[in-house]
Amino acid sequence: MHDLLAPLYAQHLTTLRARADKALALGGFDHLVIAASMPLRKYLDDQDYPFVANPHFRHWLPLTDTPGSWIVYTPGHKPKLIFLQPKDYWHVVPEAPHGYWVDHFDIEIVRNATDAVALLPGADTRRAIIGPECPAVPGAEANNPQVVLDYLHWHRSYKTPYELALVREASRIGARAHTAAEQAFRAGESEFDIHMAYLAAARQIDAELPYASIVALNEHGAVLHYTHFDRKAPLQNRSFLIDAGASASGYASDITRTYAAYGHSEFQALIDSVDAAQQAFAAKVRAGQSYPELHIHAHHVLANVLREHGVIRMSAESAVASGVTSTFFPHGLGHPIGLQVHDVAGFQASESGGTIARPQGHPYLRMTRVLEPGMVVTIEPGLYFIDMLLDELRAKPEARDIDWAKVDSFRPYGGIRIEDDVVCTDGAPENLTRDAFARI
Repeated sequence: MHDLLAPLYAQHLTTLRARADKALALGGFDHLVIAASMPLRKYLDDQDYPFVANPHFRHWLPLTDTPGSWIVYTPGHKPKLIFLQPKDYWHVVPEAPHGYWVDHFDIEIVRNATDAVALLPGADTRRAIIGPECPAVPGAEANNPQVVLDYLHWHRSYKTPYELALVREASRIGARAHTAAEQAFRAGESEFDIHMAYLAAARQIDAELPYASIVALNEHGAVLHYTHFDRKAPLQNRSFLIDAGASASGYASDITRTYAAYGHSEFQALIDSVDAAQQAFAAKVRAGQSYPELHIHAHHVLANVLREHGVIRMSAESAVASGVTSTFFPHGLGHPIGLQVHDVAGFQASESGGTIARPQGHPYLRMTRVLEPGMVVTIEPGLYFIDMLLDELRAKPEARDIDWAKVDSFRPYGGIRIEDDVVCTDGAPENLTRDAFARI
């Protein structure tokens, strides 16, 4: 992996420097200062939450566990890393910088946060400091100028070859762990034990994953963000929905699969239909495709899936127009992904900022951009049987066009979601997730 990443990283850094030059010029700044940030302290406690480095910091460096460190970039000069390596016997001290990237930085090692701040461009300079507002570091409070952020976030949508290599690696780790989780489900394990099997196969702890895993058996699949983890296996494992990702040098994968237990053929047939629809949506991740239009198209296709499986009796057009499909598919089709699971600029109108509104009636869609080469998005349609939403539908006139007996037969399975990470290219899309599973 090192031999692959080294030349790609050099190209990546050249791209970041060019973007930073333009962003700083637009804002009238001379220096870009990026905080790795510090751990957040738990309320009324002397312990911290697991550290998550500023994504802007991770964009420049494959360092995910160096709190208190800084990057300083001044156009025309080599980037500088101010690396905090404290004298500490309470915690593991970060190793001295090493790897394919070190020759591209001037590196200064300091022992405390105050010394790190002393090496930053002074408060009397024109500096754009990118980082979280809390906790502030005295003498280097973040100002996060919007004009700089808008430009950097917009262009972060277009992944470099280096970034794509890391997202592919995150996908390979995730697919390997998903396979182990399915095997644990087939063996009749509990949600907790399935989760442990996932972590073991990924070789990552919870804090290293890009988001909290969703491991849902049976009706728990109807809770969109189910993270409870029952310790005891149910009397019967009917279905299994897992939404879990993995990390590679700060880049994320986001994968969802749904399985039916052997012998539950009717639910398996519904999974197969959603899977076929999902693959067709992923095939439309092409340059020029409006993401919200793809989301609306998905509603029409899923309406036909519901018709074919006897859940609704109305036309697809009526089901979408009346909002019936939103009862069964209440979330968005997906989102940008990269350094963050829900990556930045999904609604941004241009590199100067602005917002592209969601389609009316679709408040949970997380992207409204037109797809362009270099973007990476998730495609994650779903069909669920959620009691709260079904009760609301029962009170509407459209309830007469629902086969409620069929709905009740599916309710014990919770629901279905299938999610792949897909790269928009100049031609056919690259499905990172399907490729990763095919390698296993």
